[in-house]
Amino acid sequence: MNAMRNKVQLIGHVGQEPEIKNFDGGKKVANITIATNENYTNDKGEKVEQTEWHRVSAWGKLAEIIEKYVDKGKEIAIEGKLTHRSFDDKDGNKRYVTEVVANDILLLGK
Repeated sequence: MNAMRNKVQLIGHVGQEPEIKNFDGGKKVANITIATNENYTNDKGEKVEQTEWHRVSAWGKLAEIIEKYVDKGKEIAIEGKLTHRSFDDKDGNKRYVTEVVANDILLLGK
């Protein structure tokens, strides 16, 4: 049952070109956004498509795979965990970020 705690699986399309950052010591991170769509019929009988955007970060080998093979519009599947963090922006305001830290990726589509 422990394997099911804090587990996120998403299939969607990449919303923009991956942002790659290199750190001292050879560490690398890739940041992307993924759009997922949900279709439903509202109470008026109209079909509605709702898009949700998800921030995803991937480290190490996964970042290298994303850097080489993932472009804007590419359909991918990711698995990871949901994380929350905060930081102070350049104006000193506290900002909060919720993102998925990927531990597996599957390239889909063409």
